[in-house]
Amino acid sequence: MSETCKVSVERRGDVAVFWTDGYINNQGGEEIAKEAYAELDRGARALVMNLGKTRIVNSIGISILIEVLEKVMERKAVLAFCGLTPTIDKTFRIMGLAQYAAIYPTENEALQAVGATA
Repeated sequence: MSETCKVSVERRGDVAVFWTDGYINNQGGEEIAKEAYAELDRGARALVMNLGKTRIVNSIGISILIEVLEKVMERKAVLAFCGLTPTIDKTFRIMGLAQYAAIYPTENEALQAVGATA
């Protein structure tokens, strides 16, 4: 299993779209957090995280995503996840992330829900 998680980000208006590729552990989670905080500082009102190429998120990765969610809520922004495997979807729901961040099957649905502009 690869220990790295690649994170790429693209701005669409005031929405930042994230794509992850790899295992979200402490290193992957920290990379996501760093990019998320930078986008929030640049005025993003919504973050859409497409985890379509991520198969595993460990407990440290989830705790970092919860910290990102807390920062998003402090900024009165929105966080949405999409492209989750059934296991990650279930885990996020059990851990309570789905209570405060929406989960969508596809990136297009997530973007529509947060009102992204192309």
